[in-house]
Amino acid sequence: MNNNKTENHKLVAFVSNSAWSVYNFRLDVIRHLHQNGHRLLVIAPDDEYSSLLISEGCEYINIHFNNRSESPLLDLKLYRQLKRIYAQKKPAFIFHYVIKPNIYGSLAAVSCHIKSAAVITGLGYSFAKKNWLYRIVKQLYKKALRKITEVWFLNNEDAKAFIAEKIVDIKRIKVLPGEGINIQHFLPDFGNSKREKSAFIFLMSTRLLKSKGIAVYADAARIIKNKGYDANFELIGFFEKHHPDSITESELRKWEEEGLIRYHGFAKDVRPYLKDADCFVFPSFYNEGVPRCLMEAASMELPIITSFNRGCKEVVLNNSNGYICNPNDPFDLADKMEKMISLSAEERERMGKNGRSLVIKKFNVDTVIREYEKTLGNI
Repeated sequence: MNNNKTENHKLVAFVSNSAWSVYNFRLDVIRHLHQNGHRLLVIAPDDEYSSLLISEGCEYINIHFNNRSESPLLDLKLYRQLKRIYAQKKPAFIFHYVIKPNIYGSLAAVSCHIKSAAVITGLGYSFAKKNWLYRIVKQLYKKALRKITEVWFLNNEDAKAFIAEKIVDIKRIKVLPGEGINIQHFLPDFGNSKREKSAFIFLMSTRLLKSKGIAVYADAARIIKNKGYDANFELIGFFEKHHPDSITESELRKWEEEGLIRYHGFAKDVRPYLKDADCFVFPSFYNEGVPRCLMEAASMELPIITSFNRGCKEVVLNNSNGYICNPNDPFDLADKMEKMISLSAEERERMGKNGRSLVIKKFNVDTVIREYEKTLGNI
C-alpha cells in the first residue's frame, strides 16, 4: 500500500478531447514535468498523436466520447468511464481541458476525492448565444466547478464572464497568458531563406469553422483581387465535419474555383507556411481563449491582422505588430490588408519584430510551466 501511494504521488493526468490537442498545446509542459520526476497519464480519444505522447514517456488511455453530442446518456457514460479510470489510477492531480472533460471529468475527480483543475481554453460555441444550450452548460459548469481545486482561464474576459454569471468563485481562479508558445521552436530564421518574391502572401491557419472568419477572409480576398492587387490568400487547417459551425467542403471548393483561396489541407508543421507568408490573418469572431495560431505567427516575426475579439486582441497591439479589424466585416479586413500591402518591407519587418518581443515578454511557455509547477507544488 505504501509503495502504491509513493508511486501515485507524482502521477499527473491530462484529460482532453484529442491526443492531438494535448501534443500540440501542452508538449512543453509534459516534457518539463517528465524531466522533473512526474509520471504522466494522458486520457483522450485515440488519434495519430497518441503514439507520439507514449514516445514522450506518457501512459495513454483511450476513451470514447463525442465532444459535440448533446445526449445525456453518452455524457453519463463519459462520467462513468473517467470515474472508473480515476479510481483505478489514483493520480495525485488531474488537469481537464475543453468543455466535456471540464464538466464530467471534474465531477468524477470530486467523486474520487482527487484534486483537479479545469482549464477553460475558450468559451467556444456553447457560449455564443444565450440559448437553451448555454443555460444547460452554465448549470453543468456551476455544479462541476463548485468543489474542484482551481479553475484556469486564458484571458480576463472569460474569467469575468464566469464570475459575473456566478459560475465560479473568484478565489479559485487563475488567469494564464494563453497556453504559451515555445519561442525556440517558432524562430523567425526557421528553415531556408525566404522564397523569391512574387505575389504578396496572406496566410490563415485555423480549424475550419464559420466563426473563425473563413468566409470573411474569402470575401476580403475578393475585394482585394477586384482592386487589382497581386496577392495570394493561403489557408491551412482541418475540417470538423460533425461540428455545427463547420464550413462545408463545397463552400471551400467554390472559393478555390473562384481563385480566392488556396487550401493546403492540414499541416503538422505550420512553420514553413509562416516562413513564406508576408502577413498572418485571423478574423475570428469565435469565443477564443488566446489563439495559438496568433502566438505562432508573432513568434516567427510575422505581422498580423486579427479582429477586435476576446483572446485575439491580447496578441496584437494595433499599429505595433499588426492591425485590428472589426469582427465579421470583410470590408474593414480588406482595408487593413490593403494597408499591410502598402507598407514597405522594412515597416512590416519592424511590425514582425515587435510581435516577437510581445510573445517573449507575455506568452513564453516558461511562464505557463511555472503556473503548473506552482499548482502541483501545493499538493
